[in-house]
Amino acid sequence: MTRRRNFIASLAASAFALAAGHALAAPPTVEILAMPHPPVKMALAELRGWLAAQGTKLKLVETDIDSAQGEKRLAAVGLSGHIPVVILIDGQYRVKRQDGTMQAFVNFPAVAGTPPGARGTWTTADVQTAIAERLKER
Repeated sequence: MTRRRNFIASLAASAFALAAGHALAAPPTVEILAMPHPPVKMALAELRGWLAAQGTKLKLVETDIDSAQGEKRLAAVGLSGHIPVVILIDGQYRVKRQDGTMQAFVNFPAVAGTPPGARGTWTTADVQTAIAERLKER
């Protein structure tokens, strides 16, 4: 009888710990590594506005990619070279879409007016979707 009570008590404690851990999970961290130049600022204006509207649902970190800290962070995620923008979600610049394909948040967003050599394959909506999915997981 004691073994059964101990088992039930430990099962209840485990369930509580799992539920509390899920409820207390840290918000996703979104890092914007970007050049501080006007074209980059304009290209990210919509995304920055949306991120600001999320409030405490996420943690936002912005780093000048041209700074020593930015270059170090870029190298830490496995990238190098002249990259104007990298968006990291929980430390990853690549995310798996619901259709199973990988999406990389590197270079400018794919919007009209972006130079072809610096245009990435992502949009602000892609980043919003990836973050919304992370928020649902927590």
